[in-house]
Amino acid sequence: MANDTAGSIRVRFAPSPTGHPHVGNIRTALFNWLFARHGGGTFLLRIEDTDTARRVEGAVESITDGLQWLGLDWDEGPVFQSDRLPLYRDAADALIQRGAAYRCFCTPERLEQVREDKARQHLPPRYDGRCRDLDPAEVSSGITSGTPSVIRFKTPRHGETTFEDLIRGPVTFENATLNDYVLLKSDGYPTYHLANVVDDHDMRVTHIMRADEWISSTPLHVMLYSSFGWNPPQFAHLPMILGPDKAKLSKRHGATTVIEYREQGYLPEALFNFLALLGWSLDDKTELFNRNELVKAFTLERVGKTAAVFDRTKLDWMNGVYIRALDIEEFAHHAMPFLERDLPESVPRPIDRQYARRVLTLLQERTKVLSEVAELSTFFFEDAVSYPEQQLIQKGMDASKVQQVIRTVLAAVDGLEKWEAETLESSIRPICEQLGLSPRQVFGVLRVAVTGRTAAPPLFDTMEVLGRSHCLSRLTIAYRRMEDSWSAEIG
Repeated sequence: MANDTAGSIRVRFAPSPTGHPHVGNIRTALFNWLFARHGGGTFLLRIEDTDTARRVEGAVESITDGLQWLGLDWDEGPVFQSDRLPLYRDAADALIQRGAAYRCFCTPERLEQVREDKARQHLPPRYDGRCRDLDPAEVSSGITSGTPSVIRFKTPRHGETTFEDLIRGPVTFENATLNDYVLLKSDGYPTYHLANVVDDHDMRVTHIMRADEWISSTPLHVMLYSSFGWNPPQFAHLPMILGPDKAKLSKRHGATTVIEYREQGYLPEALFNFLALLGWSLDDKTELFNRNELVKAFTLERVGKTAAVFDRTKLDWMNGVYIRALDIEEFAHHAMPFLERDLPESVPRPIDRQYARRVLTLLQERTKVLSEVAELSTFFFEDAVSYPEQQLIQKGMDASKVQQVIRTVLAAVDGLEKWEAETLESSIRPICEQLGLSPRQVFGVLRVAVTGRTAAPPLFDTMEVLGRSHCLSRLTIAYRRMEDSWSAEIG
């Protein structure tokens, strides 16, 4: 299909502020953005805010924040449809003058009755066309008397409408299966269909990329373009996104809004990469792309027809890859807000950045999402640790043996000039052979005693960062706990 504007690509992202943008919305924005940047075109942002009843407070800010966080910069906009109402009213009147639309005075009660009658007959709930061919005098009388009315499109009742989808090929609908859709509501606000077509033409949009749920609306849009005497843009309907269970993606599959992913600690670069692969691929093996590589590689020919599966496990893996690729200063920059937000209230604020940087150095390899860093590092920031004392007793040991390990370690590190990982290891590792125990047993005791965890970053690096005072205090407390336990056993 030809377009009024030859050569220059112009695409748009046109969300409705009826909720916060979920990954399906943003995937659509991303594909439009990539297509525009790949072709040296223009990416427009339009806010389709004519559904006043469903407008959600803060949704516009959520949309723009989400786009900016992902780096999806727009070249024009945002344009608000609510600022363009006269344009749509003039367009609807023009369609009436051309015989392509008509005024409908049917009341909500009558329309409900029509729907019920159709349902009883097992027919689609389409309008029955009562006002389609009203006498002009009757129309004039209704307008003069102020009777509420809408403007409907006069859909042809015969023939078929075909459009070429850039992803799916030719798509055909029988006109007899279509409705006389409302274009302008009784309050003077346009429906999606009218405003969408008028704006896309007025903004010289060349390609419309949107979710495949809009395929059934496209025949009406094609007929509207024809009725106005305009050449339509090219259409590309993107594959649906499903959850791992192959059901439509929803909140039960995890966070669905972009802001939620940001708050859970996903990097924008990782989410950008992940979303680009929901329905598009370069080949059957490449999964990691930076922004410039995606811009260079993106074409509609590589967009699939089948639904894409949102795999949260894969997103976590990918985010971990991106986190590990950061240098420590970048990682600390991203992680510090999560430490400030999520560490227990007992930890003094603000967090000491230099100390936190040393802690984060030990956590970077273990972190998949930034919201994990506080839970992984709590023992570094709190004065004391708690744990079931049974965790101190490693396999093949008893309370007295644990005491022996701790007593020997305390003697070995007493007076160390440098409290560093290498020095600590060279002082402690020989104790294993000295006591006839395995490193797993000795290090397991120390790990629980100083961190309160059975799994933590490398032991001697952890002890170095914790510092002499904390380590000696916690080892002493663990020794006393075993002393109490041993006394209870022999008592």
